[in-house]
Parts: sequence; C-alpha cells; structure tokens
Amino acid sequence: MVIGKVVGTVVSTRKEEELLGLKFLLVKACDADGNPTGQTTVAVDAVGAGVGEVVLFASGSSARQTKVTKDRPVDATIMAIVDEVELDGARRYVKQ
Repeated sequence: MVIGKVVGTVVSTRKEEELLGLKFLLVKACDADGNPTGQTTVAVDAVGAGVGEVVLFASGSSARQTKVTKDRPVDATIMAIVDEVELDGARRYVKQ
C-alpha cells in the first residue's frame, strides 16, 4: 500500500459495465506529513474518501481484493482513510 492524498475527482458518465457505481478519485503519493510528492493516479474509492484526505491505496492485483473491486478491471483502489501517521516516535500527520 501507498500513502497518498486525494487531490481531485474524475467523472465518467459512460464506462464499462463492471465500473458502474464506482467513484473515481485522483490520488497523489505523499510523504509522512501528508504533502503530495508523487505521480497522480486514478483510484476507485472503496471507503468513502474525499478530496483533501490522506488515504492508503493499493495498485495492481491488490487493488482488486476489496468487496467493492472484486473481479473488476481496476488498477488502483483507496482502501483506508488515514487518521494519524507516527514516524520514529513523532506524530507527523493527524487528520483534522
């Protein structure tokens, strides 16, 4: 899994039938402080995340292991919303 920050949304009115009902969010990998650092990825939201939240997301075959994405053609899935990150004994990120 990768820690990331939701930076936007993707709306698609026409899509493959297996993708109907799924919400797509733009996620950037981020550092332990919640600051975006990486590439932007389109991820299916399996947990009700929103723009501005720090999340954990998985890509590849792991992205298809949730109830929401089982056997669906997805490459990235948001699997958790982060409440707190502690690194080397110091709190680096706390959800507001």
